[in-house]
Amino acid sequence: MIRILKLQKAIIAFILGVAALVAYKVINEDSPNSGTFLLTLSGLLLIAGAFLFLYPILSAKKIKDEDCVELDPEKQTEL
Repeated sequence: MIRILKLQKAIIAFILGVAALVAYKVINEDSPNSGTFLLTLSGLLLIAGAFLFLYPILSAKKIKDEDCVELDPEKQTEL
């Protein structure tokens, strides 16, 4: 049985993290002290995105042997 991982939240977190990083780079040129909030937000969003990518792997359950997909070893494909 093929299971689809739902990683939309992780991708959104990464996109927002990169957007905050770009905003920090733009604001940092004008005034270096005011961009620290955006840099912190960017780091937190990127870390959260990484944990959300790992969550399906860490919370996966063992699949029963009868649910696994196996290739038929006796069937030969001709090229």
